[in-house]
Amino acid sequence: MRSESLGHTLLPKRIALPVFASDALSSVAYAPDEILLTLSLAGVAALAFSPWVGLAVVVVLLIVVASYRQNVHAYPSGGGDYEVATTNLGRSAGIGVASALLVDYVLTVAVSISAAAQYASAAIPALRGNEATAAVIAVALLTLVNLRGVKESGTAFAIPTYCYMAIVGALVVTGAFRFFSGSLPKAQSAEFELSAEAAFDQGLIGIGGAFLLARAFASGCAALTGVEAISNGVPAFRKPKSRNAATTLLLLGTISSTMIISILLLAQATGVQFAEDPHSQLTLNGEPVSDHYVQIPVIGQLAEAVFSGFPPAFYAVSAVTGLILVLAANTAFNGFPVLGSILGRDGYLPRQLHTRGDRLAFSNGIITLAIAAIVLIIAFDAETTRLIQLYIVGVFVSFTLSQLGMLRHWTRELRTEPNPEVRSRMKRSRVVNGMGFALTGTVLIIVLATKFTHGAWITILAMGVLFVLMQGIRKHYDRVRDELALDDVSAARALPSRVHAIVLVSKVHKPTMRALSYARAARPNVLEAVTVGVDREDIEGLVAQWEALDLPVPLRILDSPFREITRPVLKYVRSVHRESPRDLVIVYIPEYVVGHWWEQLLHNQSALRLKGSLLFTPGVVVASVPWQLASTQGQTGLEGDTFMDGRRL
Repeated sequence: MRSESLGHTLLPKRIALPVFASDALSSVAYAPDEILLTLSLAGVAALAFSPWVGLAVVVVLLIVVASYRQNVHAYPSGGGDYEVATTNLGRSAGIGVASALLVDYVLTVAVSISAAAQYASAAIPALRGNEATAAVIAVALLTLVNLRGVKESGTAFAIPTYCYMAIVGALVVTGAFRFFSGSLPKAQSAEFELSAEAAFDQGLIGIGGAFLLARAFASGCAALTGVEAISNGVPAFRKPKSRNAATTLLLLGTISSTMIISILLLAQATGVQFAEDPHSQLTLNGEPVSDHYVQIPVIGQLAEAVFSGFPPAFYAVSAVTGLILVLAANTAFNGFPVLGSILGRDGYLPRQLHTRGDRLAFSNGIITLAIAAIVLIIAFDAETTRLIQLYIVGVFVSFTLSQLGMLRHWTRELRTEPNPEVRSRMKRSRVVNGMGFALTGTVLIIVLATKFTHGAWITILAMGVLFVLMQGIRKHYDRVRDELALDDVSAARALPSRVHAIVLVSKVHKPTMRALSYARAARPNVLEAVTVGVDREDIEGLVAQWEALDLPVPLRILDSPFREITRPVLKYVRSVHRESPRDLVIVYIPEYVVGHWWEQLLHNQSALRLKGSLLFTPGVVVASVPWQLASTQGQTGLEGDTFMDGRRL
């Protein structure tokens, strides 16, 4: 796609919703599970608290959505939390937010795909035990789709996302109708008895009970991941960008909140028993459940109960839920590359992340994200419960710093804004962001306190390493920029006094003749051919050929008693540069261009060593003169390619 086509890739709201909000919407598939899993440690009585924990999560979600609606209006350039923190809190805060978001995007892919693999294995017994392999394949396929471009991937993912919303909506409406009509059956797991762990055999009392509720709340806050992706993706929206992004945020908050509360209420109504360790916590008639018992995720159990007597509905719910969990990772595939591009532009990540690929997508960022997610999936064997402990720490770090940055933003703007109406609007926005800061800061403390020993320390360590790495990359780019900047001395010496050309010769053949022709065409002040005397007979033959051809270039033979090639050449080139420091020395190296990888092993090894060594020699330019062998025909992929010697591809 041509660069001018970038405007045609912008997204309308109906496509932007599945592109940027699929992560938060899909959390309905595992956030309630994690709340119930944590509360199950205190036994069946604790499950009565699940709707209240869910309500607390929804309150946080709605306030964060309201806060980010202020962000997208104030900072529509796409920098999101990173830009807010950098502008208002300083460079270090911005890098801290960026490192948190990058880590969380990787975890989003790993958690979503792993959860999808768990759902798939519940519906397809053949996948049980192979969830990690299935997850890796899913990441690879998702990467290929995203490499086609943002609009293309959004269009491909829109239908499954809307199907997911429709089928969960049908589940909730049908479940509510059957509940109020008295025909709602119990879930499959309702017949089991749920035992509390020894530490909670008295229920949720004391500090331990409060800590468990806080941990369940922290796990449920996974539903908030993905909200920040919309603020990073504002440039991808159609005009008016900020208004469309704010509307998409509102839709996301409304739909996601309704789903979470509905699922938890239905789970309570159907008596779902969902245990962290079902084989030790679940019993039937006093006996532990069979080792062959497979615990179906909460939505799967609800679908089985609500649509009892109609098995296709259960499989449809499982299939669509598994699919949306795969597509949820698409939020990260849109957020990570954009943020990586901005950080690459600012010099905190490799500049290659800033450039767009052939399909106008940030291809390098997409591939980097995929590789990191695959490493995590393999390392944790695609177990969602283990990965979820690493989750949401990064996103709440970015939430908290972003809201603090917005508080400073509105305070600074109010100092200079004279219009009473605008000032009133700014004050309302400051109140919203202030509430967001207080709430997200509190949640961050809870998350750190409850999840640190369960794996959150790994996330914090990864954020710290990334923070230091980005600082180092920026220092490197700054140092290189300062070194390369023109000053009066370097400007005066832009042109060399003279040019000394050296053509390296191993044999008298066509590549050598081409190198000599190129060197002569450049009209250097001094031109000489240089060979290394390793074998006496070979040198005598080469000299005889040189003289027979009566070549108008002097041939210098470098002595090499230890049969080395690289060291004598380096020594001679450096001596030439030492004698005339203001001269430019150009070394022409004839090279074979081969068509097969195995041919490369048979040629050019001396040339590669020489080039690698000469690159570190100041005042020296290395000119590689290619000679294309017959095996290269058809390798360029460009019709009508013509070589210097007249052969066509």
